[in-house]
This record gives sequence, structure tokens and C-alpha cells, in this order.
Amino acid sequence: MPENSSKSIRILCFVLATLFVVFHISLIFSGLVPNLVSRPLHLAFILPWVLILGTQTDAISRITGVIIAAAGTGAALWVAFNHNQLSDQYGFLENDFQIAIAVTLLLVVLESARRAIGWPLPIVAVFALLYGLFGQYIPGEFGHAGTPIKSFLGTLTIAEGGIWGSLTGVSVSVVSIFVIFGAVLNAGEAGQGFMNVAAAAAGRLKGGAAKVSVISSALFGSISGSASANVASTGAITLPAMTRLGYPKRLAAAVEAVASSGGQIMPPLMGAGAFVMVELTGIPYTSIMSAAILPAILFFLAVWVGINAYARNQDLKGIEDKDRPSTKDVFITSAFFLVPFSVLLLGMFYFNYTPQYAACMAIIAGFLLLFFTKNLIFNLKETLYRIENTAINSAKQVSMIAAIILCASIIIGVLSITGLGVKITSLILSGSGGLLWPSIFLTALACLILGMEVPTTAAYVICVSVAGPALTQLGLTPLQAHLFVFWFALLSTITPPVCGAVFIAAGMIGENWFKVALTAMALGVGLYIIPLGMIANPDILSLSETPLMALIAFAQIGLGLTCISYGLIAIKSAIAKLGLIVSGIAIIFVPDLII
Repeated sequence: MPENSSKSIRILCFVLATLFVVFHISLIFSGLVPNLVSRPLHLAFILPWVLILGTQTDAISRITGVIIAAAGTGAALWVAFNHNQLSDQYGFLENDFQIAIAVTLLLVVLESARRAIGWPLPIVAVFALLYGLFGQYIPGEFGHAGTPIKSFLGTLTIAEGGIWGSLTGVSVSVVSIFVIFGAVLNAGEAGQGFMNVAAAAAGRLKGGAAKVSVISSALFGSISGSASANVASTGAITLPAMTRLGYPKRLAAAVEAVASSGGQIMPPLMGAGAFVMVELTGIPYTSIMSAAILPAILFFLAVWVGINAYARNQDLKGIEDKDRPSTKDVFITSAFFLVPFSVLLLGMFYFNYTPQYAACMAIIAGFLLLFFTKNLIFNLKETLYRIENTAINSAKQVSMIAAIILCASIIIGVLSITGLGVKITSLILSGSGGLLWPSIFLTALACLILGMEVPTTAAYVICVSVAGPALTQLGLTPLQAHLFVFWFALLSTITPPVCGAVFIAAGMIGENWFKVALTAMALGVGLYIIPLGMIANPDILSLSETPLMALIAFAQIGLGLTCISYGLIAIKSAIAKLGLIVSGIAIIFVPDLII
């Protein structure tokens, strides 16, 4: 009986996941679907995965999950079916039933986020709601004039100013598609292709196992967009390889954590935050990709230099010949990611398709490759397993990201309704004396603190919503401001006390997490320096407009990072260490030294 029950649940999950994937892909090909239809249906599709089929295993959580999911699905479907009537209400609730629908939706979104990622983000959203409801009683400039409750709740739940706002639109039409694309590649041989390419390129070098981790994590991260998923996937192969060759555990885990964190800033995907950036800035995704590529390469360059610096003091061996893949294996397995990547990039850059449409084409290419093993043999059983894996992983990953974005949308909606965002912007400007660099450091500190409690995408959205306008008023371009905040939102992946990528890598290898974190911070120094370098040397972001100036800035920041990384790790003398670090900082932040 338990076996039959397990099989039935598996079939149900596969059917739900298939409907989930088909719905999101069909939106790309079906023309214009009203936002008050597609976005509520998006919520209805994610609720079973977050509330019932997620990590909750005890009976009470599942029962309450079913009840909450049923209520949330009913409320979302009601909005979708009545979208024509609701669009004429301009965000004003007309009766008690509609108020009940609004309250249900808000509570369901909060609980979905809590179950997906824990308490911190929902608590911030609750405080935002309380401010919206009672902020008129706060004296001074941080109070607000007050909004009728029917208008306040209605704007958040039946109009496009809250949970159905533009951020949710990004989740529906862009993030979902690219996550599905990543799941298709991960289900096939693309992951092995990444590892084989990395092993062939760097395996024989000194510190080769660590450098394989860097390359493979950069490649894998470019499709996963998640530091945790990256550590778990590539770390399962690279961590045992490094320990087998005698690498210190703290170094092996730090390399994997740092390289995996960098995957979120590596085009072509860069994680969900990059797609949100498109919506918030209005800058085309292709432009964001071209601006982000050089800083991303610099980050991995700094990690590479750090590994060489460690190799100066320790015997970090390369991978033995017998453990490296053959040229044939590299050639065949690399096709499993090169073909879909080529379709994606050609679609965006040559045929000028939208990113989501190009990604759909790449999904089709990747899906066809699921029918073949790395030996180019068709295996029906393996293919069916891969298709099931793709659908279920897509649904799980999209649902978790959507739960975050929907909850963050409550916060952004309240900021917009009450004008609190403008007030915080004014506070940043006054607190920094109207000076750029103090504002930058205040923003960086806010990103670091917020990033300790909420995922990267949520930290980026909240920080850039309140600090972004201040930075642009002080002279930064929107792209500079958003990339700066996005990079600093990543810091919590390797910075204590909350450093998710470090926790996972340290746990996988059995090392003290704090030791790993200290090593990771030294290896990942680029994560702290490069976003500041973007401000001091904005040419680094202009590869598509002024490639020569971008490459000069790239060389300058790269040289400075090399000095800093080498000084931090390889040099023993305190005076020489300080001198090299100071020289590196000067090279980066005094453009006239080179140009």
C-alpha cells in the first residue's frame, strides 16, 4: 500500500509539474494575456509546491498546507475570472467579500514565503503592511496621510500595484522560463559537460582541482543562478576530488562556496535578480548581460589568482591524467550545453527575439538532447526519468522564487502607496551629506545586513527600491546603481554570520564553517571590491558602447585585484602585505594611474 501511495503521489506531482511548465511556456506563445489573469494563475500554480509538496513532512503541516493552498487558489482564480470587473474598480474594494479575498491573498502570500524561505522576509512584509495601515498615526515626516483600507488592500490585491505588480510579471514571463531552461540542461548531460570542459582546461595546472571547481561553477552558475544549488551540484564532484588530492578542507570548501556564489553574476542567466533588473530599469536584458560580463570575469580572475597564491605556500596538485576526461568525452558532452546556449544567444543577439522567446527556443533544443546519453545512445527509461526530473525541478524552483517575489511585491507596493521609499531616499541623502561615496557605503551596509536575512533577489529588490533613487540622484546611472546593489546583495553568501553557500560547502566536507568563511572572504575579495570599482571606473560596464575603454578599465581593475588578492593570501610579511593591498586599491580607485 505505501508503495502504491508513493507511486500515485509521484504521478500526481509529475502531472502538476507538467501542467505548470506547459502553462508558463504557453504564455510566451499565446500573445497578450491580461496581467490579472496570468499573474493570479501563476500564484495558483505555485501554491501546491510551496505549501503541500515542499519541505514540510509532518502531517499537520501538510493538512494546513492543503487548507491554505485551497483558500489561496480559490482567491487567485476568483481574481482571474473577474479581471474585467476588477480592472474597472481601479484598486478599490466594493464589499466585504472582496475584502475577505484581499486578506486571504495577503495571508497566503506571507505564509508561502515563510514556508519557502523562513520568517525574515514575511516579517518585513508584515511591518510594511502595518505601516501602510497605521502609519498615519506616526508623527513627523515618517508618517503618511493615510489611505482608506478598501483602497489600500485593493491596490495590493486586485490592481497591478501590489502582489500582481511588475515584479510578479517578471516571475511569470521571464524568471519561470529561464528556470525551466536551467532545469532542462541540468536534467541532461550539460552538467557533466561543464565538468569535462573545466577538467580539460585546468585539470593539469597547479591547483588544478580547485580551478576546475572555479570554471565548472562559473559555467553551472550561469544556468542555475543559485549559489546553494551550485554548491550542491558541482560540489558533489569537486569537493571529493580536492580532498582526495590533499587540499586543506577549509580551502576546498571555500573555493566551492566562492565560485558558486559568482555564478549568480555570470551571464547569460545571472539569477532571478537580473530579470527583475530589466523590469525596474527598463534596460534590455542583452545590455545588462554585456555590462555584467567583464565584472563577472574579473571576479573569477580574482578567485583564480587567490588559488595560485595558496598554491605558492601549499602543494596543490593538479588532477591526474587518468582522472581527466578524454577529448572525445569533452567534445560530445560539451555539445549538451553549447547547442542550447548557442540557440539562446543567437535568438537574443542575432534574431533580436525577446529573452523569454529565445529561451523557449533553447528549451526545445535542450529537451531534444534529453533523449540522448553522453554516448549518444537513445535510452527510453533514462529519457522518461529526465523529463520527469525536469518538470518537477522546474516547478519546485520557480515556486520558491515566485514565493519570494510575491512577498517582496507587498513591500514594494506599500513603499509606493505610502511614499515611504521617497522618505528613506531623502534620509540616505541627508545622512550622507549629499555625497556619493558615503551614500554608497550606507547602501552597501544595508545590502549586507538585509542579505543576511533574505535571499539575494529579495535583498536586491528591497535595497534598490529605497537606495537606488538616492544613488541615481547623486550621479550614478541606473545600471551602475542596480548592478552595485545586486553585487552587494550577494555578499551574504560568503560573509558571516549568515553565509548560505559556506554553510552548505562546509557541511558537505565536514569542516568548521567559520574557518571556511574566513578563507572564502579572502578568495572572494572581488565580491567586495569590484562593485566599488564599477563606481570608480564606470567604463567597465560599457563593453557594447566603448569596448576599448571597457577593456582598459578591465585591465586596470584586474591588476589592482591581483595585487590585493595576492597580498591577502600569499605574502607573509605584514608590511609587504599592507603595501601590496594599498597598491591594489590605488590602482583600482585612481583611474589616472593607468589611463
